Amino acid sequence: MGMMRAEAGEAWPRAVYAVVRRIPAGRVATYGLVGMVAGRPLAARAVGNALRHCDDPEVPFHRVVHADGLPAFARHRTRLRREGVVFIGPRVDMARHLWTPRLPQRQTRRPSL
Repeated sequence: MGMMRAEAGEAWPRAVYAVVRRIPAGRVATYGLVGMVAGRPLAARAVGNALRHCDDPEVPFHRVVHADGLPAFARHRTRLRREGVVFIGPRVDMARHLWTPRLPQRQTRRPSL
């Protein structure tokens, strides 16, 4: 039972990291958007918690910002600027740099005739 709980606990961070790896350089996503794409649309804080514990250098966690465009940490601003992200004051220009992933289409059943 303990092993199943540990595996379930690791599935969420892995899903978050997989989504964040898809964000291209020069683009940003919000914590809420990452949660939605990872399968939990109301889990912005859980995304933040998963990224806070991330030690994988392949996960570009600096590309995830608050919904208002503020980076979580000041050093993230520097890394985003190096990637060409433009800021309006302290906030990312979300109109120019928000990542828009393709979301999976919901399957609808056709009525049988």
